[in-house]
Amino acid sequence: MTPPAPARLAVDIGGTFTDMVLEHGARRTTAKVLTRPEAPARGVLEGVRRVLAEAGVAPAAVGLIVHGTTLATNAIVERRGARTALLTTEGHRDSIEIAFENRFAQYDVFIEKPAPLVARPLRLGVPERMDAQGRVRLPLDETALADIAATLRREAVESVAIGFLHSYANPAHEQRAAALLAEWLPGVRLTLSAEVCPEMREYERFSTAVANAYVQPLMARYLEELTGLLHAEGLSCPLLLMTSGGGLTTLETAIRYPVRLVESGPAGGAILAAQVARELGRDRILSFDMGGTTAKICLIDDGTPLASRRFEVDRRYRFLQGSGLPLRIPAIEMVEIGAGGGSIAAVDALARVAVGPESAGADPGPACYDRGGERPTVTDANLLLGRIDPEGFAGGSIALTPGRAEAAVRTAVAAPLGLEASLAAFAITEMVEENMANAARVHAVERGTELAGRTLVAFGGSAPLHAARLAEKLGIDEVVIPAGAGVGSAVGFLRAPIAFEVARSRQVVLDALDAEEVNALLAVMAAEAEAVVRLGAPGGPIRLRRAADMRYVGQGHEITVPLPEAPLDAGAPAELRRRFEAAYTALFARTIPGLAVEVMGWSLTAESPAPPAPPASTAMAATTAPAAAGRRRLFDPTTAAFIEVPVYWRATLPPGAAIAGPAVIAEAETTTVVTAAFTAALDAAGAIWLRAAHGTAKESH
Repeated sequence: MTPPAPARLAVDIGGTFTDMVLEHGARRTTAKVLTRPEAPARGVLEGVRRVLAEAGVAPAAVGLIVHGTTLATNAIVERRGARTALLTTEGHRDSIEIAFENRFAQYDVFIEKPAPLVARPLRLGVPERMDAQGRVRLPLDETALADIAATLRREAVESVAIGFLHSYANPAHEQRAAALLAEWLPGVRLTLSAEVCPEMREYERFSTAVANAYVQPLMARYLEELTGLLHAEGLSCPLLLMTSGGGLTTLETAIRYPVRLVESGPAGGAILAAQVARELGRDRILSFDMGGTTAKICLIDDGTPLASRRFEVDRRYRFLQGSGLPLRIPAIEMVEIGAGGGSIAAVDALARVAVGPESAGADPGPACYDRGGERPTVTDANLLLGRIDPEGFAGGSIALTPGRAEAAVRTAVAAPLGLEASLAAFAITEMVEENMANAARVHAVERGTELAGRTLVAFGGSAPLHAARLAEKLGIDEVVIPAGAGVGSAVGFLRAPIAFEVARSRQVVLDALDAEEVNALLAVMAAEAEAVVRLGAPGGPIRLRRAADMRYVGQGHEITVPLPEAPLDAGAPAELRRRFEAAYTALFARTIPGLAVEVMGWSLTAESPAPPAPPASTAMAATTAPAAAGRRRLFDPTTAAFIEVPVYWRATLPPGAAIAGPAVIAEAETTTVVTAAFTAALDAAGAIWLRAAHGTAKESH
């Protein structure tokens, strides 16, 4: 008899909840527990114990744990990282504060820029200099470095980022400085910019290195503590970490490059949405992930999320581009706004309802948690509108208190505006949904695409509550709520490949491209990336994906263009120009004739095959309406009054069951609100399909 396959466990730490997904055989068991900011590893252990007990699975039967976390992001945003120093080329210590020398908000005299992660007294210059070709112009002054080491020891520095000019071309000075500091300062963690981000543009490279150094001690302690707790619990299986680029990496690599874990949770959600797109045969998807703290929106075309090699963390100015700290790491491109279940609502000086980006988090949480929170949140508003069952929230693990929610909404929003509590709660949800709709529209415009004709895939604990209303605002006719939507990012973790990306700056004009030289560079990069992937996937095939960052000569920014799978040959310049012009046209609807094209950098990703997915979903024709499990008072946007609507339990709905809105479909981790503009049906794999009831979905007024 064939022994059962080992169980696989996914853990996703969010700002409010920690989600667990256990796949064992054909079964899937899920659980949610409140995140413990003061002891996240012990919060994970609590969730692991709960999901294993519910599934009846022994710890020894788990063969793999996949983990994503917001801890690195939160440490940067909340400035809770290590005491960090930056060593850089003498005369350039203010690069990370000068930044791009631009104003992201031209006319705001009170503009607020994010403070550097390293204070000026701990940004120290070292006499040395490389030129852009990697030639030594000024040798590293080791005597001066010894004096700096004494300063770092006296200042009790925990972590050091080393970022010298042009180290991407020649890292010798950074490597020598690191070797000496490792000898002089044992126990201090060292980050080299030439390893974390070996690319030109010193501000972004230094910013990435500093961020890595800033979170490295915290993440190392957390991961080491978590590993010890899991082993003590009998879970001695491998632990892989989700990266922001949508791949998995080893524990050792995660400790070395923790900056690559920033935004790891949202990346898991995008992986899930991409899988759903492929299964459903939908080539144009809008992924909508809404949890307790933020909402994430991602465009997925042809089954692949849009990728980027640059994004910002800790945006300070209404989430405006340019107002955060730039990181040059592989990432799935998405727009993230402060619109989650825990986002706090208030009335501003212009008597407008404002929601987020501040969040109540897990502690104290929304007012209805009755854990000390007094300000109203989106969850409080949804509770007052009848969208949430106070007894069944988070699988019944958290009993909600409607009276606390009503008091908070009445005090902070209803009373200042002279509204009833229900209308104030409706204003909160309308505002957060309009914010998400605007973010989606802007994101689509920035990417040179449209939202019309897309399928909205919604997941996360809060997204199904708002998906139908968001679709109405965007004019989207089809919404899919996949099975396990309430823990969607964790489900996505189990569908991700083990992957690692390497990048190098090497400028070359296409007309002068030396194919053999580039092939040799890509071969070195492939060996580096494969070595990391082999740590987590010792056997089996590895796929290589290669790309070039290209632009017209003289432009300030590049676009990423996929390279052919075969080695480059004499026809490479013409083929790369063709690919570049196709990508450029897709973004800007034109090319620039007669202008030379150049490559600024090269990137290569090695990845193992993704784990097998469950059986594909199949949309089914609607049948007779199922029997409701009960009824609930739900606020109706069209009449601005409460109405009685049927409530269905998702787990008992047969495939093909047709439900006309307005209605509510409840499950342990989330609730789907079906508005009057949609009808709902379940498919064979348990996904809920919402389709416009009368042609095109339109916002109700």
